[in-house]
Amino acid sequence: MTAQDLYPTRGTAEVITPRQDPVVWGPAAGLESYDRDGFLAIDQLLTDDEVAVYRSELERLIADPSVRADARSIIEPQSQSVRSVFEVHRISELFAQLVCDERVVGTARRILGSEVYVHQSRINVKPGFGASGFYWHSDFETWHAEDGLPRMRTVSVSIALTENHDTNGGLMIMPGSHRDFLGCAGATPKDNYKKSLQMQDAGTPSDEALTKMADRHGIRLFTGRAGSATWFDCNAMHGSGDNITPYPRSNVFIVFNSVENAAVEPFAAPIRRPEFVGARDFAPVR
Repeated sequence: MTAQDLYPTRGTAEVITPRQDPVVWGPAAGLESYDRDGFLAIDQLLTDDEVAVYRSELERLIADPSVRADARSIIEPQSQSVRSVFEVHRISELFAQLVCDERVVGTARRILGSEVYVHQSRINVKPGFGASGFYWHSDFETWHAEDGLPRMRTVSVSIALTENHDTNGGLMIMPGSHRDFLGCAGATPKDNYKKSLQMQDAGTPSDEALTKMADRHGIRLFTGRAGSATWFDCNAMHGSGDNITPYPRSNVFIVFNSVENAAVEPFAAPIRRPEFVGARDFAPVR
């Protein structure tokens, strides 16, 4: 039986669908700003000592030739440096421990109101002097279209492992944009993930739609010390600019999905993406 498609996308034209799902699925106390804005910023999730451990592990991974050669590593097309390493919680025991940390998984359970599994994890490496950004997008648009997530019951956390300045390509979110789903125009090419993980194309909103959303919601830029974190809703419109400063911006990025929202077949793609991008192991984090 085919799952009902509540959020049509990748058709002949852009279409806006009002959100059909709660933002906070569990008790809302303490999560009011997340419900309203679609994100929650935390000044210090990790201590300085913990940051040093995780940053050292990130640097070890990207320097490892076997990791670089792994299909889970995404390479910058211009500099040929490592841009991202996916499924990092399966590659690294240290990042596996971070996923299970109650400060991390406990917050995901509170927001989603259930047990959770890891839909995706990765480290993002944004070295200075030219690392490219991530264009404006809703993660749920891709996860729905290409991974088959039926409902908006997914949350991401970006944990800074270097300082986020206002100049080194930090995360930008449009507050409140999570309340409407923007279905994008254009079909999904086969194996689209190979291109989209380097530069977003399919699933990209039009300039007109983005301008209207920015005029309505504004744009928030996140800065903060290493160890700070930003939780954000799967449908929040977000992106980041290039980093042309000398100062790197690296983070660990974990996506939790409710076990009650397990992926089905893609809603708008010819085939599933690989499991290191969109997990098919729905075992809850313990």
